[in-house]
Amino acid sequence: MPKIIPISDLRNTNELSEMVCESSEPVYITKNGYGSMVIMSMEAYEERMSLLDLYSKIAVAEDQYKNGEYKDAKEVLERLRKKYVRENI
Repeated sequence: MPKIIPISDLRNTNELSEMVCESSEPVYITKNGYGSMVIMSMEAYEERMSLLDLYSKIAVAEDQYKNGEYKDAKEVLERLRKKYVRENI
């Protein structure tokens, strides 16, 4: 369940910091009963940004696959091995 607090609670910075850090979910701040801001811990923010980046890359890959823009993995790996793996190591 999302945590929703009034903007006046921002005065209690220590309590707010503890509340935000304890939860992996954002805390919603209201002003005059309407949504105004969202606060979240750095850890939760970085995790969400990583997921957003991953989802974006997956969407690009799916579009490339649909358009036939892909290569056979075995062929690519073989070319990389020939290029970067030295023989007689």
